[in-house]
Amino acid sequence: MTTATFTNLVQSDLRRVEDLMRAQAAGHHPDLIAALEHLISAGGKRLRPTLTLLVGKMLGAEDEPLITLAAAVELLHTATLVHDDLIDGSLLRRGIPTLNASWSPAATVLTGDFMFARSADMAAQVGSIRVMRLFAGTLAIIVEGELAQMFDGPGFADRDAYYKRIYAKTASMFILATEGAAALAGVPEEMIQQARCFGHDLGIAYQIVDDILDFTGEQVKLGKPVGSDLRHGLITMPTLCYLEAHPDDADLQTVIAGGVLGNDAVEGLIERIRSSDAIAVAAGEARRFARSALDCLERLPVSEERMALRELANYIVERDF
Repeated sequence: MTTATFTNLVQSDLRRVEDLMRAQAAGHHPDLIAALEHLISAGGKRLRPTLTLLVGKMLGAEDEPLITLAAAVELLHTATLVHDDLIDGSLLRRGIPTLNASWSPAATVLTGDFMFARSADMAAQVGSIRVMRLFAGTLAIIVEGELAQMFDGPGFADRDAYYKRIYAKTASMFILATEGAAALAGVPEEMIQQARCFGHDLGIAYQIVDDILDFTGEQVKLGKPVGSDLRHGLITMPTLCYLEAHPDDADLQTVIAGGVLGNDAVEGLIERIRSSDAIAVAAGEARRFARSALDCLERLPVSEERMALRELANYIVERDF
């Protein structure tokens, strides 16, 4: 299954979303225009605006505010990536140089700030106090999550801490897409909450699969070393599953304690996780959240868009491990 399968219903709208994103730099500094064009042209699956558009159309939202919200959500997501790449020192994303690969930290931060401001302006244009508050709350959740990871340390090895972190990192943005779209449609509160549930659980599933791919993918496709999170001391679902089955692994205990492993020890630990049952157990956890998301989706109106959202959910958890 490819992203084209579930984007068929919104292809023309997604082009309008990208055009609207590009327009946010019009009339501003030429380097901002170039930076935004570089980031948008880098591509991406556009899952968040697709979610926004499909949920909104399923529930009867008007096109113009829905497209504006979809552009706001994707520009917010793009801005977070700009800051993430700087914080992590990443020089490539999807095989393409990041802004911080050629710009100073100050210029990179300010470009991300500009994008945050423009995305907030678009969110305000939809004319919904609820959506604007949801947008602001989402940004605060994302920033707090990053700060917590910095100050608390990456090595917390329990599922509650992990789920809290990936809610802030990923699921909160999926909620913005789905709950925001439902709010624009003006449907009853119960339906808005089902859309929120769908976004939350799908976002959790998505991040678990991303964390699996960090172990099972190829470096050329990932654009970073295999096991990159673990190399930075970050404990994700595959590592948690491995830990639960192998609590006495000395190298992993060193990582959890904040110690530093030599390269050979890190490579060995990554390979033990890759070849263990932890990958399959983590995949089962992702599928559990995807099933929960689909249960919420089933409570929303039957339509072509709902079928496309089901396909999207299946795509998220069946990406090549």
